[in-house]
Amino acid sequence: MKYRFIREHTGTFRVETMCRVLKVSRTGYYRWLKKPVSQRKIQDEIIKEKAEHIYNKSRKTYGSPRIHKQLGKEGIHCGKKRVERLMREAGIQAIQKRQFKVTTDSRHNLPVAENILNREFTASSPNKRWVTDITYIPTEEGWLYLAAVMDLYSRRIAGYSMQKYLTRELAIEALNNAVTNRRPGRGLIIHSDRGSQYASHDYQQLLQQYGFICSMSRKGDCWDNSPMESFFKTLKTELVYHRRFKTRAEARVEIFEYIEVFYNRFRLHSSLGYATPEEFEKNYENLRNVA
Repeated sequence: MKYRFIREHTGTFRVETMCRVLKVSRTGYYRWLKKPVSQRKIQDEIIKEKAEHIYNKSRKTYGSPRIHKQLGKEGIHCGKKRVERLMREAGIQAIQKRQFKVTTDSRHNLPVAENILNREFTASSPNKRWVTDITYIPTEEGWLYLAAVMDLYSRRIAGYSMQKYLTRELAIEALNNAVTNRRPGRGLIIHSDRGSQYASHDYQQLLQQYGFICSMSRKGDCWDNSPMESFFKTLKTELVYHRRFKTRAEARVEIFEYIEVFYNRFRLHSSLGYATPEEFEKNYENLRNVA
């Protein structure tokens, strides 16, 4: 540590003065100056610098598993323990998760659908099984409500809507946005909770129009829609809890950027073998074209 300080400040102070202040000999200093830095130390510094870049690009959300995977994607292959050690040395630590509350209200007398999805949270191809839900985002102007639709094949957010009020139009707009983006065929299963927005006549009529099959969670069972719950937890952990939005418009812009730029196209998903949703779908298309 002493010698590192000397090396970094040789151009500022005279060597004699530094050696005296730090209680090191001139002979020791010059011997150290000629001593080559080990190849492993050089590699450590490269890995550490790259890990910090990935960490910052991930909005300071990545822990060692995702940073290790991303390093490999970028051609830097090293052990997970080494990455963990270098992250500790650099003071890199992923943002911690917090508890999450459910938004929609299932206390109504509207008809509800059976749980057709039954926690089958995988799909053999895109646009076969979707899940949807609603959450709230605090701003200084009041709540901003976000409805989102996820494709269970790739965990991609297929569509979403943000509005000032919690209404059935919010759920309808998110579904229409997903259909416009993805153009799914008839027979798609779309799963939600029993909230009045999803049980409403207008929403159910839209599902019939598209030829979609409605599935709903069992009463009071959040695990029946856990992929959407997980997405909202991730959104709030990685963005919302660390921002104070002055206006709904400001929140809209940042949530749009988070979903479209970061979550769908950059963030590595452990459930996808540490691929991004976009990469996972491209791999599917490539395999289908080869076949």
